[in-house]
Formats: sequence, structure tokens, C-alpha cells
Amino acid sequence: MKGIILAGGNGTRLYPLTKAVNKHLLPVHGRSMLHHCVDKMTEASIHDILVITGGEHLGGIAEFLGSGKEFNCNLTYRVQEKAGGIAEALDLAKGFINPHELMCVLLGDNIFEDSLKPYVKNYIAHVQEKKDPSAMVLLKEIEDPSRFGVAALCDNKIVQIVEKPQEFISHHAVTGIYFYPYQVFDIISTLKPSARGELEITDVNNYYVKQGTLYHDFLNGWWTDAGTHESFAKANDLMRMGTPSCAG
Repeated sequence: MKGIILAGGNGTRLYPLTKAVNKHLLPVHGRSMLHHCVDKMTEASIHDILVITGGEHLGGIAEFLGSGKEFNCNLTYRVQEKAGGIAEALDLAKGFINPHELMCVLLGDNIFEDSLKPYVKNYIAHVQEKKDPSAMVLLKEIEDPSRFGVAALCDNKIVQIVEKPQEFISHHAVTGIYFYPYQVFDIISTLKPSARGELEITDVNNYYVKQGTLYHDFLNGWWTDAGTHESFAKANDLMRMGTPSCAG
């Protein structure tokens, strides 16, 4: 399995903190968001990692993280020329991922307590057992998931994912932690831009839902993104306290 960290975007919700620096380099309890992502992957024995970011941020991120030697991994970098969505950014990993390989994808502003190791192990075992190109997402039950993708479950199966729903769907937020086979690139090639002109990762996941090949698991410990001032402060608090909590 290889790792992909998506660190694009302009960080407008964290302005002015992001006026001169990519948001993923902002410190969360003494280490950058990207450090946390890299640490989670290497702890799960994922040592080949691709970081995807915008061209204006590539130099700073590459200088900050370097080759990956410091983190016991090999880091590769690619540029997303424009903000075309998470799925478009993921498509840039084609060529980094080989047809027989699986991938763990993290959104770079995800800060969470759990080790990825058991989820990586379970996903690999599932794909090998079922021998199908299935995907897996990690869910977290939170009080107000309305600013995330939200999963509707029936009989413990995801039947639909709704991005930032206006009406209540469930308490199950789709975290920015995804597991895909190489065939995900075939799915991305069929996507049409959403109303905001982007290729949406929710459309990718809903494709797997329709095929009956999207599986899920739940994070046990605390989780939050760090993409707003409120959640950025919460991420720092959670890392400092080290106590379980839910994102809000």
C-alpha cells in the first residue's frame, strides 16, 4: 500500500493565518498538519507517500518535509495546477500508484487519534478475500456533521453519501480518510464537474455505493479537521489534552 496526502487549496477559511503559508504547514500542538499525516502513515508501515499541493505552495512544502528521510519514508510531490476538487487531485497519483497496489488517502488537514494500522490491515485483508476492487471510508459519529460529507446507513451499509447536507441525514461524518484500489482512476475519468466546477470525491464514493463495493469502518478516538479557525483551535486542544472527543 502507498500513501497519498492531499494538501491543496487556498486555506481561505483560515485567513489571515494562511496569508503567507500553506494551511497544512500550520502547527498543531508543535507539529505541522502534514507532519501528523506522515506520522500516521509511517506508523502504519506506509513508507512511499505522495504529497499533492498547489504550485504556489510546492516549494515551501517540499523544503519543509524534504525527501522524507527524517520521517523514515520516501516522499514524492506533484502539483495540482488549479483548484479542481479532491477527485481531480487524486487523479494526479496515477503513475505513482501501480495497478496491483492499494492506496490510503488522507486530506492534509485531518487530525485524529487512532492508529491507521488496523484499518490498513483490515482493508488489505478484505480486498484479498473478496478479490474485488472495493473501497473503504472511515466514518466518525459527531454532533453536527453538516459541513462534511454525511453517510446514510441501512443495515450497517452505506446507501448514500450527501455532501454538506442542508437537512439532517445522520450523525456519521465521512472523514478525510479513504482507501482505494488502482481502479479508482477509471471512476475519476468518468466524473463530470459539480455545480462548483470541481470533481467531487463524494461522487467517487457514491459510485462505489451503487456498485455495492463501498465498505466502511468507524474511528474510535477523537477526530477533527483543522480547516477553520474553530476546528484548528480544537485540533490543538485535542492534541494537547490527548483525551477522546468528537469533532464539531
